[in-house]
Amino acid sequence: MTEARSWTTGRSWLWRAPLVLYFAWSGIRRLSDPLRGDALSGITLGVHELGHVALSWAGDFPGIAGGSLAQVAAPVAAAAIFHRQRDWFAVTVAAAWLASSLFGLAAYVGDARAQELPLVGLTSDPVHDWNWILGRLGILPWDHALAGILRVVSFATWLGAVVVGGWLCLEMARSRRAGIRPGSGQPPSF
Repeated sequence: MTEARSWTTGRSWLWRAPLVLYFAWSGIRRLSDPLRGDALSGITLGVHELGHVALSWAGDFPGIAGGSLAQVAAPVAAAAIFHRQRDWFAVTVAAAWLASSLFGLAAYVGDARAQELPLVGLTSDPVHDWNWILGRLGILPWDHALAGILRVVSFATWLGAVVVGGWLCLEMARSRRAGIRPGSGQPPSF
């Protein structure tokens, strides 16, 4: 926490705060309508489809599961990279992306039995990934319970991203108002 607070010194909150507000707004919209997408949904869909292609060589199960694995792994990898670079705000953006991805994944998993969602795929007759996966594992009736777990995890991730992102913006604004020199944690000397 001290490192993150120190990181905020001298940084601008002006362009970051609208991003936090957008993530808060889009998350609230998704809570009221789990099928609603956001600005990250298109990127997530592209990563999902790329995951199928990337793991298609490994057989049916990895190839089909690869979409969902990729759409979760990409924001986690982004968060890890930003954490390593000590860019704390970027970590919260990656967490918001993960939350968005998990919201979408929960809707897809929850649709495994009903198969009502429109599918996008690289063939004319795409497979419903989660109907296939849960069916092969013999746990297709678990689709709603698994979707519920994903919704709880996505909500917690979303809430954490918004709260920490907001806190970072407040700390940036506070350090600017206090006139703290970037990187020092101390007021400027005159």
